[in-house]
This record gives sequence, C-alpha cells and structure tokens, in this order.
Amino acid sequence: MHEQLEDFFRTVHSRTLNTLNKSYLLPVDHDEVQRSNIHHRLVQFVFAGRNYVGPVKEVLQFGQQRRVLDLGTGCGSWAIDIADEFPRAEVIAVDLAPIQPRFVPPNCTFELCDLDQWNIPYPDSHFDFIHARSLHIGIHDYPRFLLEIARLLRPGGLVLLVEPTLNPCPPPALQPTMPGWTALWDTYRACLRRQLIDVTVPERLPDLLMATAAFENITVRDGNIPVGFWPQDPHLLSAGQLQWMDYELFLPALRPLFLCNGLPPSTVDRLIQDAQHDLYHPSFPPSTLLHIAYASKCY
Repeated sequence: MHEQLEDFFRTVHSRTLNTLNKSYLLPVDHDEVQRSNIHHRLVQFVFAGRNYVGPVKEVLQFGQQRRVLDLGTGCGSWAIDIADEFPRAEVIAVDLAPIQPRFVPPNCTFELCDLDQWNIPYPDSHFDFIHARSLHIGIHDYPRFLLEIARLLRPGGLVLLVEPTLNPCPPPALQPTMPGWTALWDTYRACLRRQLIDVTVPERLPDLLMATAAFENITVRDGNIPVGFWPQDPHLLSAGQLQWMDYELFLPALRPLFLCNGLPPSTVDRLIQDAQHDLYHPSFPPSTLLHIAYASKCY
C-alpha cells in the first residue's frame, strides 16, 4: 500500500472522498467506516448470524487452498470474519480507499482497486468464492461487472451478491405521510441516473446473473428488514435498530453527491433534514428490502 495515504483521499463539501474513482461520491471518512461496520452487522442478522448464505462451506473447506475475493470491502469487516472462519483460505479484499484496519488475520489482504474499470486485475479462474455487497452504485455497467466476476471464478465457484434497495419508501397510499423520506430517495435515484447508474440493479440480480449465461443454480434470498424500534420480536428489533443507525449515517453522507449534481445547498439541507424528520418520527412502522442472490459458475 502506498506510504502517502493522503494521496488516496480528497475533501469534497466537507466530507472525505476517495481519489481513485472521482465519480463515486459517497464518503470514505470515519462516519462511513462506522456505517459500513453497522451494515455488516445488519446483514449478519439477515443471514441468521452468519456472513453468507449458500454452499460456501462446501466450496471452501475441501481440496487445495481456496481463494476468496471481497469486492467493495468498505471497512473490511466481512473479509476479516471470513478469514477467521476459514483460516486455510486466502482472502483478498478490495476497495477504492485504504480505510480498513492494519492488524488483520494473516490470510487476509486488503488491496486498492477501482471495480468500475474495464478489467479487475486478477487471473482467470483464480477465485473459489466472490462476495460483492452494496457496491452497484459505483458500477456503470453491471452486466459487464458480472462477466468479470465470471471470468475470475473457477468453474463451480460461488458468487454472492447483496444489494439494498434504492427505493425504501412506503406504499403509494402512505407516501404523503412521509414526504421528506420519499423526496430524498427520489432525488438520490435521480442523481445516480444522471451519473448513468442503473438504479434497478438490486431488484434484478437474478435476471442479470441469468443473462450472463455463465451461472447456474441461481438462488434468491431477499430480506425484508424493519427500520427503527417498533418490532416486538427481539431479533427483528436488533435488525431494525441497526438499519435505523445505518440510515441515520447515510442521509448526511448524500450531501456531496447532491451538491456535485448541481442542487443548491439550501435544497440539499432541506432534503436531508426532512428525511431525518421522517426517520426520527415515522408515521407508520417502516421497512426496507435487502436483495440477495447467489449462484455457481457453470462448468
């Protein structure tokens, strides 16, 4: 890793962003590291306390040394957990910025990589398991990205995709009761479209996998997640609290994206404040969706 870590960071509208891909406008600062870790814990709840769904143990526990690739690792929590669980596997985790901890399991390595480039710099058929979570907003051509994953996987290797919905809004009949929340997510999707990001990717993960013609045994395990402190069930309450904390940090993190897309500062501040009001004082028990799909590469 480059000795001058500051070379990988820039300040945009008072938040720290990466320099490797300047079209990716979510922060990489302390608050975003905290949010990444909260998101990791949330997905663990959805996966019933585990770090994955699907036949991961079957793929990683037998035969020669196995290799795992974590794409868009964020704070690195998932990669570290997998390295601990499978100490004989080599775990490589990549992201746009060096925001991961320095002291990690000996079989875990963090590297810098812009996944929106044409080729991900690893050999063909090099990995047994590839994990990609909450990163499609940084990928301009998601079908091509899936073809790259197929190239990197050995035949029979496993891919696990996890993407939160970009439309966690109430049904149309209830939207007038949470106008700030609805307006912020409408604006977020509009800004991403302006950057030529396909905002329908989370809902279409299985169809996109199928369209590559490189995967089989495609399985969908979407999760409906409460938002906030309303569930009575202790397990759902923990998930709801984590999702609420995730959103609380996410809303102000959108400020650089909104401002760089030409929205006036007063409009951006009002959008965030109104969405925060609806998050803190929801008019009904809100929820959101986590879209999950896994598949094996064809032999």
